[in-house]
Amino acid sequence: MNWFKQIFSGNHSPPERPAPVTKVENREPRRQVTIAADNPITSESDDALNRTAMAHSFADQIQAIDAGNGLVVGVLGPWGSGKTSFVNLARRNLEDDGIAVLDFNPWMFSGADQLVQAFFVEVTAQLKLRPGFAEIGGLIEEYGEAFSGLGWLPFVGPWIERGHKATGILAKLLQSKKEGAGGRRAKVTRALTDIPAPIVVVLDDIDRLTTPEIRDVFKLVRLTANFPNIVYLLAFDRVRVEQALGEQGIPGRDYLEKILQIGVDLPAVPFDVLNSQIFTGIDGALVGIEKPGDFDSNVWPDVFMEIIRPLIRNMRDVRRFAAAIHGAVRDLGGQVALVDALALEAIRVFLPDVFARLHSSVAGLTTTSSDLGRGREPEHLKEQIDVLIESAGNHQQVVRSLIERLFPAAQRHIGGSHYGGDWKNGWLVNRRIAHEDILRLYLERVVGERLQAFSSAEIAWSKLADKGAFSEFLGDLPTEQLREVISMLEAYEEKYTLEHVVPGSVVLLNLQPTIPDVQRGMFDFGARMTVTRVVYRLVRSLDGPAAVEAAVREILPQVSLLSPKLDLITIVGHRDGAGHRLVTEEAAKGLEQEWRAEVRDADPALLSQEVDLIRVLGLAIDDAKEDEPTISVPDLPEITLALLESAKSEVKSQAMGSRAVVRKPRLHWEGLVKIYGDEGTLRQRIDALKAATTEVDRDLVELVDKYLSGWRPKEFDDN
Repeated sequence: MNWFKQIFSGNHSPPERPAPVTKVENREPRRQVTIAADNPITSESDDALNRTAMAHSFADQIQAIDAGNGLVVGVLGPWGSGKTSFVNLARRNLEDDGIAVLDFNPWMFSGADQLVQAFFVEVTAQLKLRPGFAEIGGLIEEYGEAFSGLGWLPFVGPWIERGHKATGILAKLLQSKKEGAGGRRAKVTRALTDIPAPIVVVLDDIDRLTTPEIRDVFKLVRLTANFPNIVYLLAFDRVRVEQALGEQGIPGRDYLEKILQIGVDLPAVPFDVLNSQIFTGIDGALVGIEKPGDFDSNVWPDVFMEIIRPLIRNMRDVRRFAAAIHGAVRDLGGQVALVDALALEAIRVFLPDVFARLHSSVAGLTTTSSDLGRGREPEHLKEQIDVLIESAGNHQQVVRSLIERLFPAAQRHIGGSHYGGDWKNGWLVNRRIAHEDILRLYLERVVGERLQAFSSAEIAWSKLADKGAFSEFLGDLPTEQLREVISMLEAYEEKYTLEHVVPGSVVLLNLQPTIPDVQRGMFDFGARMTVTRVVYRLVRSLDGPAAVEAAVREILPQVSLLSPKLDLITIVGHRDGAGHRLVTEEAAKGLEQEWRAEVRDADPALLSQEVDLIRVLGLAIDDAKEDEPTISVPDLPEITLALLESAKSEVKSQAMGSRAVVRKPRLHWEGLVKIYGDEGTLRQRIDALKAATTEVDRDLVELVDKYLSGWRPKEFDDN
């Protein structure tokens, strides 16, 4: 039983997703995969629709009917119903019984004259290659030559008279041609009467010709159909041909019934049989694809029955779909959930107008309710969905189901539920097209910067429990990608366990000071908060205050700098506006007191490495209890420089109607004065720094000199 079919039988076990890798070395030879093309079957072993017995019966029926005056039989069915495959099955039975089966492809020719001439040439050539038919082939060739340049026998006179204003000489030539054709026809008739078995001439895919060409083919059949022992086997869509043969006052069906003696209508493919073929086609298309993507067995049945199945009508559609998904899934490399990719490929193949509008509908499909804030929802989002549904024509319900099953954020536009931004992480982790980045990846086949970061975060997540591996992976990332990758780790919050907390927190807190704190927008969190948001989610995954305190006490000794230690203690503590009370108040006070003691005893060299030294010393001084020793600031140029650098910040402003963000530098001068005790001491330390050989950034020096001169920024100053 193939795997996709097992989902419907209830007997299934979804494959595990392979661990992500950064690169593949020593790649094994690619496995050869055969995808069934849109070609008819040629042998009984390939008969997936169990039509062999029916084809044999049809072949026997052809042989049982007297073909002494010629015979025209038809295999009728809509496009893609398997007419050619059925003819091939019947052909094998006819040939096994010694009947010559010839093929004439009317697609190669156009126009009445060319079609008739080509017919005789093709039939003659094929007969001459068959033992015992060379003489008949020669006679038919001579008969065909009688028509060269004159058009079809029943219409040749009027055609010439109308089109070429026949003269008396031309009329005589016409009469000579007609007499020659009659004599040669008699020879052909006598020769065909004596053959032991009829000759079957197959004309397939007639319904794919233009209307004039269809009429020409049936005129050809009428012209030659009364040759003895010649059986025409025509394969076509009844509706299409009847429409083409219809003339004013004469229904095409009446015309067809005068030509066709026997017709077999191919039965519809049973629903379950076609389902089975679809599942087999999908399985076959995915063979050899190393990373097809996660498969959600809970989502698949609804997606299949409501989106994919209504679009697949016949075996031709099955083969088209299988060929399409093989290329798409292989190219996506497992970065899009498999069920989602299958659904979108069905839309692409069978509803191209809908697919063409997907790219312009990304916002409407993926924007959650909370993305809009408290303002009024933009009308264009619903308009995008309305237009998308309308473009489906008779398949609008399929597109509605697509939205309901795969685009939760858009459900509110069709009367469904509202989904907030808190769903996005889950969609991203599961590689669902409900997330904008995943949908764009499918549509554009280009991995955007955010999705690249998430792919790296996916690898980082797989190493989170191993401190060494996690640290090494993050350390190898380009510095400019580090913040985004760490931020993406929030998406795995629901999967955090005890084994991740300590190693993950240690690595992130130690890495924090090295992350460039480049402000990327008006409301950017900054590098420190990027780390603390992930660490907070790690420690809060633990069960209760005791477990959190134990983890914190295990983490702190492994963190090298004081600032990230303070962040961890603040996260779990009870500080107003900052603490999340993950430990008891008593434990929080104990952790803070121990940290202040560490600040007092810190080696000056360690203090000078602190990127946020003003906050470290400022909080240690502010929170010190009366019975705690006083914290003194080492009189070293390196310490002074570290304090000045950490005191520098930017005030960002944005003018109304402008996207430009204006940044102005500031110093936390009051904080520096408080740490040193008075402004005089601060000035002395700055003078000592200037006199030292320590390199100081020129912009920082200019800013410090402005403050030393008495300048202070005005609150909300925009000048």
